[in-house]
Amino acid sequence: MLIRNPVSAHGNDLYETPEVATLALLRAEPLPRTIQELACGLDAIVRVLRDVPHRVIATDLIDYRSPDQDHAGRDFLLERRVPDGVEMIVTNPPFKLAAQFAAHALSLCPRVAMLLRLSFLESGNEKTTAGRARLIALDGGHLARVFVFIDRLPMMHRDGWTGNRVSNPTAFAWFVWERGYTGKPEIDRISWNRGAS
Repeated sequence: MLIRNPVSAHGNDLYETPEVATLALLRAEPLPRTIQELACGLDAIVRVLRDVPHRVIATDLIDYRSPDQDHAGRDFLLERRVPDGVEMIVTNPPFKLAAQFAAHALSLCPRVAMLLRLSFLESGNEKTTAGRARLIALDGGHLARVFVFIDRLPMMHRDGWTGNRVSNPTAFAWFVWERGYTGKPEIDRISWNRGAS
């Protein structure tokens, strides 16, 4: 059983997804009607998807008291099923737990899309839980598509950050898994600030 402390020296480690990142995913990937956002934070992804409109079930370990959050206090890594009707998980997971989230999400749902650092493609240490989960997520044969941002996303500052605002030095991509997919993943380049991708 994994027990994690959601509050660290960095608070809840909440980095809100820029709206433009979710809009770029919508242009690149057809999404089903019912979606779960399992690390919804302050609901940045949720609001964009509901505006389209999709039915989105918004859950998180932390109660952010957001009007768009449906359930709080739910540790996704301890969940044994997705809510009824969910056809896909779309999320920006906590970076330190990204590999575990990806592997567990695919075990519960047939389609998964996660906004991750491009460095997620690098190998992990097989001796750690995160490293083993990364190998499952990447080498398990279900990674279907990787949509790499041509241009760096606007900076995702930690919630409550009061320091300088800087440009984003990190490359991000949407990773899309499909249970039953076999073969090498398709790699495509997308843009968030050039209209259609």
